[in-house]
Amino acid sequence: MAAPTDVVLLGSTGSIGTQALEVVTAAGPGAFRVRALSAGGANLELLAEQALAFDVPVVAIADDGQAGRLRDLLADGARRTGTRSVPEVLAGPGAAAEVAGSLSGGPGRAVVLNGITGSVGLEPTLAALRSGATLALANKESLVVGGALVRAAQTRPGQVVPVDSEHSAIAQALRGGRHEKGMTSEVVTGASEVRRLVLTASGGPFRGRTRAELSAVTPEQALAHPTWAMGPVVTVNSSTLVNKGLELIEAHLLFDVPAEDVTVVVHPQSVVHSMVEFVDGSTLAQASPPDMRLPIALGLTWPGRAGGLAAPCRWDAPTAWTFEPLDEEVFPAVALARSAAAASATHPAVLNAANEQCVAAFLASRLPYLGIVDVVAEVLAEHDGSAEPSLEDVLAVETWARSRADELVAARA
Repeated sequence: MAAPTDVVLLGSTGSIGTQALEVVTAAGPGAFRVRALSAGGANLELLAEQALAFDVPVVAIADDGQAGRLRDLLADGARRTGTRSVPEVLAGPGAAAEVAGSLSGGPGRAVVLNGITGSVGLEPTLAALRSGATLALANKESLVVGGALVRAAQTRPGQVVPVDSEHSAIAQALRGGRHEKGMTSEVVTGASEVRRLVLTASGGPFRGRTRAELSAVTPEQALAHPTWAMGPVVTVNSSTLVNKGLELIEAHLLFDVPAEDVTVVVHPQSVVHSMVEFVDGSTLAQASPPDMRLPIALGLTWPGRAGGLAAPCRWDAPTAWTFEPLDEEVFPAVALARSAAAASATHPAVLNAANEQCVAAFLASRLPYLGIVDVVAEVLAEHDGSAEPSLEDVLAVETWARSRADELVAARA
């Protein structure tokens, strides 16, 4: 019997994290061993419950002011449930990176699933890669912000396994053709057969609206996604299509395909998760129910597949899938992201940082909905760019972009 795969789960109390633990449970005893959990600190009760339920030896929390409270919850829970050992608690901004770098082992033996939201996931991503563990990457922002750094930190080909449903779909489809480039590729020979990548988008809650109709959108309306249940930042990003712009940059970096050869189409049913178009005119599409447990499980088991996670698509019942072009006049975020990817190595970091500030301002009713992408565009226009940034350079650029976005938001108010 094979030894269990060691797993470190970053962002365990979020949407990706909670579903990842569902996957671990469904796999049954002996498939995975959860070695550490990390979370920001907003839901201490759930974090303590998870740690005790999965007998996790180490728990990391970003908010060091909450460490004492977490230790109390763990001790109380251990007494109540009869658990023999209480997990060690690591606290502070570097705690997630510490546990991310704690595993050793090659493919199939150690996996770090990064489900953190935001660019704070960059340093844990780098730590996981340097450890040699497989990185199941759901934190697209770390790649967008530090793409060159992530590439340089890899210790072997194919170390990064994408967990975003679109990039998981592309990785699966690429196995049907030859493509020797990119972070996810194993070593193959011969020229690439890929012509372009096609990302699908649900269109969000405002598909079909005019720009004028979006001027009075409220946070409550933006948070009502028609397909996916996600955190507030990702949900707002999905409504503005900024999320799809970040995914375009992610695809460009993961698969080493020029940004101009990554296109976006609107597919409201969210069943075809993305496609790869090959030079001979063939297109391979990956289709499955819109259930994030599927790409999460692939991230933990790649290149194998776990069974019994979701019902497959019905092929014996009437159904229809539709595809339509993206209205880039109403939703300019995708074009903005494509130009950022082409501009310099630091423009994507500026886009992401400015957007995070603008989304926070919108959710706090300090910025109108259309102001989100407008302010991001203004910040990008002021940035000169850098070709080969260090981690310090990237962090400095992020700090500047956040500050500048805050200034522009305040000026609008």
